[in-house]
Amino acid sequence: MVDFARLQAAVKELLEEDLAIQSIEAEGSTLEAAVSEAATLLAVPVRYLEYEILENQSSFLGLGKDFCKIRAYENPLHKKKKSKEKFAEEELGEGSEEVEIIQDRDGGVFVQIRNDGVYLKAVPPLGKGRKASNEDAYFLLAHRNVSDYDKKSVDEIVRKPRSKYIQIGVCKHITINDSIVDVEIADQEMSAYIKVSKPGPGGIDLTCEEYVKILNNNGVTYGISEEKLNNFADSPIYNEKICVAEGKNPVDGDNSFIEYLFETDQNKVRIKESTDGKVDFKELNIIQNVFEGEKLAVIHPAQLGELGFTVTGRSIATRDGKDFPVALGKNVHLTDDGLTIIADINGQVVMANAKINVESVYTIDGAVNLKTGNIIFLGNVVVTGNVEEGFSVKASGNIEVHGTVDKASLDSEGDIIVRQGITGKEGTLVSAGRSVWAKFIENSKVRTGDMVIVSDGIINSYVDAGKRILLQGKRAAVIGGRLRAAEEISAKSLGSLNGNTETVCEVGYDPKSKSELESLFANRTALSAALEDVNINFQTLSNIKLQRKTLPEEKEKYLEELIEKKAAMTKELAELNDKISKLSAFISELANIGRISASAKVHPGVIIVIRDVREAVRNDYKAVTFVLEDGIVKAEKYMEPNVSAAQRTE
Repeated sequence: MVDFARLQAAVKELLEEDLAIQSIEAEGSTLEAAVSEAATLLAVPVRYLEYEILENQSSFLGLGKDFCKIRAYENPLHKKKKSKEKFAEEELGEGSEEVEIIQDRDGGVFVQIRNDGVYLKAVPPLGKGRKASNEDAYFLLAHRNVSDYDKKSVDEIVRKPRSKYIQIGVCKHITINDSIVDVEIADQEMSAYIKVSKPGPGGIDLTCEEYVKILNNNGVTYGISEEKLNNFADSPIYNEKICVAEGKNPVDGDNSFIEYLFETDQNKVRIKESTDGKVDFKELNIIQNVFEGEKLAVIHPAQLGELGFTVTGRSIATRDGKDFPVALGKNVHLTDDGLTIIADINGQVVMANAKINVESVYTIDGAVNLKTGNIIFLGNVVVTGNVEEGFSVKASGNIEVHGTVDKASLDSEGDIIVRQGITGKEGTLVSAGRSVWAKFIENSKVRTGDMVIVSDGIINSYVDAGKRILLQGKRAAVIGGRLRAAEEISAKSLGSLNGNTETVCEVGYDPKSKSELESLFANRTALSAALEDVNINFQTLSNIKLQRKTLPEEKEKYLEELIEKKAAMTKELAELNDKISKLSAFISELANIGRISASAKVHPGVIIVIRDVREAVRNDYKAVTFVLEDGIVKAEKYMEPNVSAAQRTE
């Protein structure tokens, strides 16, 4: 009796499979070429492809051209299998251990009649599949006209299935009724098929080994599928062509290629996003900085091709991959094994003419603004325009700005050159490891490890130099602000005519060391005050404990905390005093006591500080140099600055 519900479910499943079939049309000069094209488009191996020929033309006497057009789709069974595997992977998740997907399959029984007797095999079920029954075996034996067999052996085989053929009886072999096997080699020797006739009464079944022998005798020696032959031997499909062997297509070797470890598209903008989701459009990350010795690219050498084989064992030639020469740009080298490109210097990695280069100079053709974003570069930076308000330029080498710096930030380990001056609006900070050259400095903070050289003037700015501050030019005036240098400050004029703006010039010590000393003094003052509070609390609790012999648990715990805190703070204070002592000694031992000079005029109100002596200028001075002598600031005849020290070296 037909189970209607199961039949309906089966029809529904087949319908869904048909609807899921995605077909495409492909063309080629030959059927093989069209099939190969279809396999590429569907991303499916040729062996899992089903197709029908829509059009097939061959040239006639050399006229016209060969042409084949097909409609192709993936074998539904293979597609279904892939879907199940994909579903299983998604369920397991990435990183999970591989787990075999168990598909439900009913158990079964199989009969083979051989020349020496009747054999029975029982296969156990998989998953939730149904186990084969004795009745299944009896029915199959009756269907094969086998009546002389050992029933107990049959029952035992079915009860304990072992997937192995076991003899259960004898039979009379009639050779003339054996199956006839036709072997066909097709698809340009890339496939082999068998077509088997049904054996008559007394005819025997063939085993997998016998089919392999027949195939070998017919020239098929490669790509034979024993799995297919075993399945066919168990459940033969008579009088139909069955593919039992497939050749192997040759696989050409991959050519060598370069795997770049940086972004090769220089036009890509990588906007930085903060943790709270805000985007800073000043941080465009256009420059790709690299360090000396950093890996820039990996060379993947060419691979050997894999030979193909026909089912007759004939090899099919393949092509080995080609090794292409690697062209190197500037400031890079190839490792001894020829597999890695390394940077020779710090700088920007760029692609130019299909070569990797590391540039030591980064040139911005125009201004630093929203178009460029902030600049950070491991080398020298040249800006042909201005550095606009709110932006910054940082470099491990030199920074050269052809325009102005407007309320921006410059930070360089080398020199900074600003051709048109620094205008700060009290927001500019320029810091150089060596020296700063500028036309003028206004409302800005400038720090250098060596010198500051200005042509026009310094106005209302805070300037610190490790050695000298030199103003050389027609105006060369210092008006307002504070200038500090270890050795020398020299200008044309100091201060202003009306004296409304305080101008302070300090020399004879290292500004950086003095700032550090001031910070240490401030820390010591704060720490001493905190330690005094701890001592008061400690002494109070100690006196109470001395009088009462004991303290509440909470107060006792607090007293222990105070003891630990007092010890830590006392140790920290001792370390601070040691640092202050050493730094004070270093500042006192500086060989250069410093001098402050004005080639034209010094206005009243200017504050002169040489080492630890401070003097306010009360009268006009012309062509004067201030020095420290016997602890007194003295005005002497003007001394020319050390101009040679201010000459910029490229």
